[in-house]
Amino acid sequence: MSLHFSRAEVKASATALFCGMLLPLALAPWRWWPLALAVTSVLALLMVNASPRSAFTRSLWFGLGQFGAGVSWVFVSINGYGEVPLPPALLMTGAFVALLAVVFALPFSLLGLLRRRHALTMLFAFPAAWVVSEWLRGWLFTGFPWLYLGYSQTDALLAPWAPVIGVTGISLLVAMAGSALAASLTWYQSRAAPLIGLATVLLTGCAAIWLDDKDWTQPAGEPLKIGMLQPALSLEQKWDREQIINILTLYRDMNQDLLDNDIIVWPESAIPVLKRHVDSYLDDTAKLVAASDAALILGIPTMRPATAEYFNSIIAIGEGSGIYHKQRLVPFGEYVPLEDWIRGGMKFFDLPMSSFSRGQPGQSGLRAKGHHIGAYICYEIAYPNLVAKTAGAANLLLTVSNDTWFGASIGPLQHFQMAQMRALENGKPLIRTTNDGISALVDHRGRLLQSIPQFTRATLEGTLTPRSGATPFNRFGNWPVLLLALLCLLPCLAELPFIAALFKEPLNKCS
Repeated sequence: MSLHFSRAEVKASATALFCGMLLPLALAPWRWWPLALAVTSVLALLMVNASPRSAFTRSLWFGLGQFGAGVSWVFVSINGYGEVPLPPALLMTGAFVALLAVVFALPFSLLGLLRRRHALTMLFAFPAAWVVSEWLRGWLFTGFPWLYLGYSQTDALLAPWAPVIGVTGISLLVAMAGSALAASLTWYQSRAAPLIGLATVLLTGCAAIWLDDKDWTQPAGEPLKIGMLQPALSLEQKWDREQIINILTLYRDMNQDLLDNDIIVWPESAIPVLKRHVDSYLDDTAKLVAASDAALILGIPTMRPATAEYFNSIIAIGEGSGIYHKQRLVPFGEYVPLEDWIRGGMKFFDLPMSSFSRGQPGQSGLRAKGHHIGAYICYEIAYPNLVAKTAGAANLLLTVSNDTWFGASIGPLQHFQMAQMRALENGKPLIRTTNDGISALVDHRGRLLQSIPQFTRATLEGTLTPRSGATPFNRFGNWPVLLLALLCLLPCLAELPFIAALFKEPLNKCS
């Protein structure tokens, strides 16, 4: 009997691993969204009648497959650019994937407490566990909000739900569709579950069709001419101090072709030295773009002399004003945890510009041509709530990045899909400018308008219409979805011994 169980568990874990490896195919760059429904339904089936230990183990293997296939591109940064030797680079990447998988699996272990419960409960508990899992990953250890299930719908049927419930809410809907499919395959446990599941899925789809005709924001002026440049500099060039003059000359020359635009954007850390060292260059550039009645927004590191703090910043000059300091820093890339202990241990812990301080919340942001710009640097665009806090008051969204650290991997393509979702969630057009792609213009419905191919030195010109107003997601973020998920998990939590004990004595007294 034990041997039979062991073989069944191995088979279940192998199935979970395989399905987890398939999930990234539902996201960029492949965007085969039906796979998201298929793999979630299989994982939901694996949760049926599973003990807490089995539920954790199976979801852990799913997570190992999902993150092993979906975010192993961090190896490119560690080994290729951090110059960490192959064995420790593999070990660091594996540890990162394993940590993400554990965080993913923890909420699913609660489902094992429902093995004697009605299948109807599983119908709602499974998607709730999925949402809690994504929420944990979004803030634990500074957060890594990657590979959310809802991104599979960026260009699909459920996309119109994004301005209402955000990507996390769409994750809930996709996972619910998966659990409804699983319920239909286990109809003998509950005749009501598949019917309720099917009705929920149909209502969700019909509501998406109705929402597709609704605009949550309004045009706020005439279309603006937007210009951007993608320099496609190698990291060796970019961080070589002897190349500074050549870099400044390249930007000046490429910028000449963009002066007839209203807003011009250069990428993150376009000028890879402190602002105070190039003030005269920036003054001359500001006069040039102002003479053309244009605003220039660019990424540059800055320093606050009073506190000797360094920031990864964006500034606006010419017919623009303001400065924004990045709030969400990338561990090891922009700051080093426990740096007194580990700096100097290997080159990866001493990457260029890895001693930044965190910008404060509530910054006033940027203005350009009389419009408020919601600005986000690189990794920040992956945080739905962070963007929503300022996007409601913005007329345009802007993200600058340098994804060169991840080479020709799928990481930059996943990053761009997240930027599309932020435009869709907040109902605002978005400008994305990067060092070597994907640089693009995206409309307020998350649709790609124009882009520069990756690894290409080029400029891009197009138009975007600024918009005003706020979506429901702007106002509430993902908190309503998270609260709903927690409510759906209450039957699981009530089975935990220490929680059941809290209520047992009062209930006995009442009886």
